[in-house]
Amino acid sequence: MGTTEPHHGAADVGVAAPLLPSTAVEPAPAPPRRNMFAFVCATLASMTTILMGYNLALMSGAELFMREDLGLTDEQVEVLSGSMNLFMLASILAAGWAADAIGRRGTIVLANAFLMVGALAMSLGGSYASLLVARFVTSVGVGFAVVVAPVYAAEIAPASSRGLLSSLVDIFITGGILLSYISNYALAGLPLRLGWRVMFALGVPPPLLLAAGVLAMPESPRWLAMRGRDDEARAVLERTSDTPDEAHARLEEIRRAVAEQVGGAGVWRELFVAPSPMVRRILTNVLVLYSFQQASGIDAIVLYSPLVFKQAGISSNSTGLAATVAVGVVKTLSIFVATFLSDRLGRRPLLLASAAGIAASLTALGITLLCAGEATTAAGAAACVASVVAFVTAFSIGLGPLAPTYGAEILPLRLRAQGMSLGIAVNRLTCGVLSMTFISLANTITMAGCFFLYASTAVAAWVFIYVRLPETKGRNLEDIGVLFAK
Repeated sequence: MGTTEPHHGAADVGVAAPLLPSTAVEPAPAPPRRNMFAFVCATLASMTTILMGYNLALMSGAELFMREDLGLTDEQVEVLSGSMNLFMLASILAAGWAADAIGRRGTIVLANAFLMVGALAMSLGGSYASLLVARFVTSVGVGFAVVVAPVYAAEIAPASSRGLLSSLVDIFITGGILLSYISNYALAGLPLRLGWRVMFALGVPPPLLLAAGVLAMPESPRWLAMRGRDDEARAVLERTSDTPDEAHARLEEIRRAVAEQVGGAGVWRELFVAPSPMVRRILTNVLVLYSFQQASGIDAIVLYSPLVFKQAGISSNSTGLAATVAVGVVKTLSIFVATFLSDRLGRRPLLLASAAGIAASLTALGITLLCAGEATTAAGAAACVASVVAFVTAFSIGLGPLAPTYGAEILPLRLRAQGMSLGIAVNRLTCGVLSMTFISLANTITMAGCFFLYASTAVAAWVFIYVRLPETKGRNLEDIGVLFAK
């Protein structure tokens, strides 16, 4: 029966007051709904990086036909496959300046322009020199996109979904890799001179569509505040925050960071010449984490998986390409684990699980290749494919998507664009060295030895994450810096 509250008057005669106070508990307020506008904006910005994955991994199958059509040597193929990682260093280092000068949105549009021109030039290339120039043009667009897209996503996202939205970059890179594998397999039956050109030509239309979409989304509130356009920044934050209070808090945080802004030259000085202990710790962690991401050997699989499968006994090109497509599908699906769990479980548990899984799967792959070298069997080939699938799964639930997420989160707002540029430059340099030396290293220490080496690197990455990287899930960007102040 319900309780009755005491009243005064004749009508209250005979009505007893309750002996005990009510124990009814007020229902908890419903959590705020996730902001879909921020999701759409971050998605459009991140989709540009799909062309990175496509152009990078397309060489794994296209080179089989380019080699025969243009008479390319092994060395030329190796340079074309891995050089994009080194070529993009210039635009990666310039991306922070461009993002501050013309805005995050303007830089993403510029990236799409380079990607379109580069894809067209690759499809029309008739010599090694022309292909190398086209590869460089493509890399400029990739460098801009891979730096600015996660910066924009982190600056547009509310704290509740920052991990999800910052992980979109790696989702689309992985999706681009999968599309390249499918393109390799689907177009392999075209005439020799036409097939590989169509593969690259398919990369021309998407940048046009993406640039149009990017122009329709708002500029980063951080960049607007840097230009003194606080009213516009407030309007964007009100549309991209979960609650009005969060929008106000984010604007105040940005204002404080802008007030401390020291300018482009000052940013580099603060990063290198006279960094505070906190900045030094943060920058070291960003650079090491980005380096470990690629030192794990992921691009050896992305670029040379057909060679790995051949080593395990899969001699047919069509079978090898089909296995590569299967690996790409698994990699794409696996990345959604990190995307949807990083804001629930946290960044640190997924990073630790990823590094451990990479070490175990690469060790298994190395053992499989050792056994395949003695006696090739169907079981050995299946074990090789299974080990590669386990490796890309482990990579995609942690180190792959969460390295850029974590780096963007822990860098102070005033240093983020340039700091991310440095992190990604180290990442691409590591990737370039690995991808341009894999075949030579495999000839020296065997392919199994390569994967044992990468497995030991993953063990070192696990130790580094456990000792140096605190959890950042759900924290305000200002509070994250305090974690590194001690």
